[in-house]
Amino acid sequence: MAQISAGELLARLEKGKPVPAILLLGEETYLRDTCRAQLIDRFVPEAARAWAVSRFSADRGEVDAAVSQAQTLPMLSPQQLVFLEEAEAIESLGDKKREAAVDALEDYLENPASFTMLIIEAANLDQRMRLAKLLVEKALVVQVGLGERQGDRLSSAVALARVMAKEEGVEFEKGAAEDLAEAVSADLQRLKTEITKLSTYVGARKLITCHDVAALVISEKTATVWELAEMLASRQQKQAIEFLDRILREGEQPIQILGALTWMYRKLMEASEVHGVSQPWQASKALAMAPDKAMAAIQSARKISKPRLLAGLKSLQRADDLLKGGGSSQGRTVLEFLLAELTAADTRAASR
Repeated sequence: MAQISAGELLARLEKGKPVPAILLLGEETYLRDTCRAQLIDRFVPEAARAWAVSRFSADRGEVDAAVSQAQTLPMLSPQQLVFLEEAEAIESLGDKKREAAVDALEDYLENPASFTMLIIEAANLDQRMRLAKLLVEKALVVQVGLGERQGDRLSSAVALARVMAKEEGVEFEKGAAEDLAEAVSADLQRLKTEITKLSTYVGARKLITCHDVAALVISEKTATVWELAEMLASRQQKQAIEFLDRILREGEQPIQILGALTWMYRKLMEASEVHGVSQPWQASKALAMAPDKAMAAIQSARKISKPRLLAGLKSLQRADDLLKGGGSSQGRTVLEFLLAELTAADTRAASR
């Protein structure tokens, strides 16, 4: 079947004949969520969604259950949507279980139910394997990603930024959408979050300027604080201070770095409550972050005790008070002292 972009999905479904199966392929959480919402809004009446929208996970071994539901007539709706998430997990099964799962999908796709749209989701698939070949042949493949080339990714992110801004009732001045897309390195989840924040900030002005973006958005350079998380977790004070020196020399401001560190610690607190996660896509869903950063957060949180995280938040608050209380000229010193506290032994950190 054809391969289309996420933005072309609804137009393709409106024009063509019914599609028995869709493969949402890619790692962009925002695009995947948008496709899900569009499909549900278009094909299932709100009153029937409790019965006519089902979700299953291949990672939990629910392929057979998803196929069974797809073959079952829905209640109170002429059509149902059956979502099978994390289909990439099928590829990592043992030979016997993997073949059984692919057989089940193949049997269904040879004779799909007319009242069901089966939506299979995968962050990535090995195109050499039988599962990928089956889905490319039998399903409408929707790419939920921005492409590999950085220029293409940024161009797509700029276009989506303008759409998101319109949804929030604001618009960008010339160059501001480009600045924002570059600052977040085309991470759509962050793009959406930052636009929501910026729209609140500009208020009745309804116009996001380049200055607004520069003032409020932590750049992706600073957002690489996840590199720092592992250093803090393993108490590598020397490496942490070298990291700080590098990003300061690259032009990041102390107050922005502190903001990124505070945000990181709050995410580590969230991550410490997440259990049973082994895949980047699962981590991304749990923490609403890019998959690689979400997995880094969970791995680092497992190495830091809850008392140490709480003590770290107190240290961050003290550093914030110092910078906002007139200590910005001593920003490097404040941040170096902060990193010394965050990499200190638990007894020292807890005593402060």
